[in-house]
Amino acid sequence: MRRSERKQQDPDLGVLAGRLLFSVQGELFATLAEQGHAGLRPQHGAVLAHLDVEGSRATDLARHSGQHKQVVGKLIDELETLGYVERRPDPSDRRAKLIVPTVRGLDQMERSDAIVAAIEERAAATVGVAAYASFKALLGQVAAASSSLR
Repeated sequence: MRRSERKQQDPDLGVLAGRLLFSVQGELFATLAEQGHAGLRPQHGAVLAHLDVEGSRATDLARHSGQHKQVVGKLIDELETLGYVERRPDPSDRRAKLIVPTVRGLDQMERSDAIVAAIEERAAATVGVAAYASFKALLGQVAAASSSLR
């Protein structure tokens, strides 16, 4: 049996996680585009998914997303150009900057939450609420365990 056939019949964790990620990202960003946020790309999720409403430091965004600071910095630059975030002085440390969502960024965050909630509701309806809750809890445990192995 060829490797590609085996991966189709018995996909490993990486293949399954990739399929799920690309499916969720595809629907999320396509729906956001339909709702007026066409300039966003899935890569921007490394910042937007972890951004606090009151603002976040770039170092925290990098840590939470698992991306290098340079990558996050480039994404922040792009999101600032697109009008989703702005840099402001951090009131608790004037040397640091906070990345703060703009009105456009807050709209995107609200819409993203609703889109992902709808995706999760459909998944729960497909497999059952209890099974989906168990799946999500287990996936969280596997993700936490694998991030501690790095």
